[in-house]
Amino acid sequence: MRGDFHEPARSRPDLVIGREELFAGAREQLSGGGSVLVHGPAGIGKSTVLRALAAECAESARTVLRCSATESESHLPFLALADLLGLVVDEIADRLPAPQRTALESALTGRGESTLQRDGLALRLAVLSAFRALAARGPVLIVADDLQWLDPASAELLGFAARRLGGTPVRMLTAVRTETEPQAQDHDRFLRASVPETLALRVAPLARAKVAELLARRGYTGLPRSTVRDIHRTSGGNPLFALELGRALAESPTRPSPGEPLPVPTSLRALVLSRLDMLSAEARHTLLVASAGARPTLALLHAAGRENAEAETGSAAALGLLSTERDAPGIRFAHPLVSAALYAEADAQERRAAHSALSRAASDPIERARHLALATIGTDPAVAARLGEAAAAARDRGAPSVAVGLGLLAARHTPADALPGPDERRLGAAEDALTAGETDLARDIARQVLSRATAPAERVRAWMIVVDSAGQAMAEIDAVFPQALADAGDDPGLVALVRYQLGWRALLMDGEMTKAREEAARSARLAARAGDRRTELLALGFQAQMETLMGHPDAPSTIQRAMREPQDPRVACDHNGAGAARFRWLIMGDRLAEARTAITTLLREVQRRGMVESELHFLRGLAETELRSGHCGRALDLARESLRLARDTGIGEAATAMFTSLAEAAGGDVDRALSLAREAVDRAEEDGDMVYLSRALGALGHAQLVAGDASAAVGSLRRVRELEEGLGVIDPARGRWHGDLAEALVRIGETAEAQDVIDVTRRRALRLERESVLAVLDRAEALVRAARGEQGPAERQLASAQDRLGKLGYGLEEARAAYALAGLRTFPQAAGSARAGGTVVPGPASYDEAARLFRRCRALPWLRQIEAAAAHPPAAPPLAPAALDTLAATERQVAALVMEGATNREIAGRLFISVKTVEATLTRVYRKLGIRSRVDIVRLAAERRPD
Repeated sequence: MRGDFHEPARSRPDLVIGREELFAGAREQLSGGGSVLVHGPAGIGKSTVLRALAAECAESARTVLRCSATESESHLPFLALADLLGLVVDEIADRLPAPQRTALESALTGRGESTLQRDGLALRLAVLSAFRALAARGPVLIVADDLQWLDPASAELLGFAARRLGGTPVRMLTAVRTETEPQAQDHDRFLRASVPETLALRVAPLARAKVAELLARRGYTGLPRSTVRDIHRTSGGNPLFALELGRALAESPTRPSPGEPLPVPTSLRALVLSRLDMLSAEARHTLLVASAGARPTLALLHAAGRENAEAETGSAAALGLLSTERDAPGIRFAHPLVSAALYAEADAQERRAAHSALSRAASDPIERARHLALATIGTDPAVAARLGEAAAAARDRGAPSVAVGLGLLAARHTPADALPGPDERRLGAAEDALTAGETDLARDIARQVLSRATAPAERVRAWMIVVDSAGQAMAEIDAVFPQALADAGDDPGLVALVRYQLGWRALLMDGEMTKAREEAARSARLAARAGDRRTELLALGFQAQMETLMGHPDAPSTIQRAMREPQDPRVACDHNGAGAARFRWLIMGDRLAEARTAITTLLREVQRRGMVESELHFLRGLAETELRSGHCGRALDLARESLRLARDTGIGEAATAMFTSLAEAAGGDVDRALSLAREAVDRAEEDGDMVYLSRALGALGHAQLVAGDASAAVGSLRRVRELEEGLGVIDPARGRWHGDLAEALVRIGETAEAQDVIDVTRRRALRLERESVLAVLDRAEALVRAARGEQGPAERQLASAQDRLGKLGYGLEEARAAYALAGLRTFPQAAGSARAGGTVVPGPASYDEAARLFRRCRALPWLRQIEAAAAHPPAAPPLAPAALDTLAATERQVAALVMEGATNREIAGRLFISVKTVEATLTRVYRKLGIRSRVDIVRLAAERRPD
């Protein structure tokens, strides 16, 4: 894909998308005085990357030299050299020997007859001397774009000098166009002509999420995700191609339906098909048939009547239109855009002929049906029926996105008076789109049906698709419910569908679990009366989830009802079905091994079926199970995988960010955990989703606690407490934030409130038999006791909590208990406190057991805390006045460190709290002791110190 085609000129670094890893490598190389060569195919973004890096590096350079070659000017000798040195040659001319100066000035100005043949050595040495003279005044940065178009004379001179510039403060930042294939090494010759030890970096294609971001940044918003997926596939992740395709779509009066080709603008067709005229008409037709096929092979082309396929595809490969990889199966175009451009270039009759041939040649019934439809004009009930069967087959194979396109094709070929009718087929396609995670496409199809449908069943079904496509953002479609109820009339089956969704509305928008449970139960009864087992199962599953969270005694029996036969296979593995409700009940009841088996089975089934939203839910569920079990590394991998899927599909981003925050705080990066939790809080507040707002705030409070900001953690977790009381959440195993709140309250000296949290939660946990919650509460209560000076009982309670958590399989919570116990023994919370028997016994300063347990869990943030605590354990003052005994635990620790002369920042680092918390704690200390400053604390201690 050659040609004089320039990438768009954009230099702002903030517009460079999806290049974080490349930029990190380039910056490291350049900051160390090295040089960088970026390479990749046309349109991949090399020039954009080059300009962004040059803008950053120019600040540290004394001289910046630039050139950017073009193909049309590559025959002009010394042009690139003139760009580089033309403006600075007068500054250093007097430092060059006369023969070199004469040769260089002649080459740069065009006066005289300077050539490489005649003045070769003088010119080479002149360029080298010029760069060295500039470097003697300060660092030099050479920025050269499109090295492949450098005139040969400039390329030779630049390469000669570059190879000899080692040891001088000259950096080269260059870019060159190379072939599409990553294994191609055609940048090597440019690397050999660069400064020694130059780092070569390939600019890779963008991921689909980054293509979506790029399109949005450039104003191409509102594109359905299926369209963005097609743009990414057709462009091959090339940003220039993606933007051109986006522009063509924006200018097109009608957008293609799923499965239809994208409009390819003339500019891109000319770029990739410039060599098509060198092929025979027969070879071009063979390539068209290949472009129309989903997985073209030589055998398929032969079956489609292309008798000379080997020779014709061989000619295309020689011209670079087809891939020449030996290991590549079938026939593969050099770039997806080549196939798209070929198809777009053909007229309608040629396309239909290609599809007609493939409809007879393809062995797969789904492919045969698709090609038959694309070869047929107008409605045809037989074609529609075959497409309906193909859509069902694709659905069974776990390819719902394929089923969407087939369903829409079936609707197009279905006569208006047929059964099923065209709108019924469209609604089936919309439901397949929901399954595939294409929520915006599903909503658009449903809205189209609603614009013309009059049958109540079709209208209610379409309204339900609109509701489902909204996800957590129910506030955006609140007006739908009265219209759906009006369309449902008194039909129990239709009313059941609406009541089921009204249950979700009550939960997500109003935060009323009791009302949500009542709506679910009502929906289940209506569905049973109508004989709609699918809706009945969904409603029972939702009812069971509400009862589980509320601590309702009917939860087990409702789950049993939902799991009775007959079952609907898709509901059985749906994220809102009985299987999901049973998993939640198991994990909340501390049955981790059974929960892992249940969720793994569900995940495997939804992946087989291509149920994207359910896959996302079950990935999070499996990650949660691993996190509870103390497998932090595995949990983090699963959480990050689910977040990538959520970002890619736009489904459940807030909920997934929330859970990924918990996994990051346990086994990854705490700053990342804080960022994700804040994102989840913001999204939940935007959506008005009270349920996930409480979960997101719980994740934020946990991350703040791990980060050492106890005061902020208390603020977040107090809000969770208020929200859950309003929601009617009774079961403390739902969010498991209670121990964190109590611990954070102890750290800021609010022991009375901490004990209240423990007492209230313990009563509920005892009633529901939540053993792990009770053990965590004991761990928190031990810290309260230690803060009150009850050292011995606190240690025993912690040791017991650690043992119980270990037996229950909660590895991370067990390690946290061991860590708290080590800290308690290292620094007794009540300085000089007595153990049983009245003897003062300082504890051993060892974190070995806690470190071993955290290491087993791969709990990296906690291991970092251990390392810091072991290196700088907080020490008690030699002797404290009686007044200090009135202080709470954190207050005493802060005061003790003040006596050692520690600054507020040092105290924050050693106690794993924020500077703000230190300041607030000192304010309370001053108030309690009746003093005004930290100097007074030192004075008080000195007054009681023995001579």
